[in-house]
Amino acid sequence: MKKILIVDDEEVIRMLYAEELEEDGYEVVTANSGHGLVEMIELEKPALVVLDIKMAEHDGLDLLQDIRHGFYNIPVILCSAYSSFKGDLKSIAADYYVVKSADLSELKQKIKMAIEGQIPNESSSA
Repeated sequence: MKKILIVDDEEVIRMLYAEELEEDGYEVVTANSGHGLVEMIELEKPALVVLDIKMAEHDGLDLLQDIRHGFYNIPVILCSAYSSFKGDLKSIAADYYVVKSADLSELKQKIKMAIEGQIPNESSSA
């Protein structure tokens, strides 16, 4: 069973993602902020990280850089309510970018693609 780490400061989002992804057969761990994120990744060894960008205490794009610095091989999906961050140069370090939605089908598709090691391209990351 693949483990997914969800990093989001909104409890409702963490709960929704955890419930949906566990139903799909994933093991899910969550974090409500970026505090100790690198240590958590070392401890939990997730197969993938779903990372919010705009959090109260942390900038997800800065956290993405921290993850890439220590764990360059772990796929990261940026998940934000704002599509405007797609153009931020820091976001290119992510494997995929998903705009938050009540419909999790795009997120689930990107998770499956990232875990299976499919390389993102212009049509799949758009």
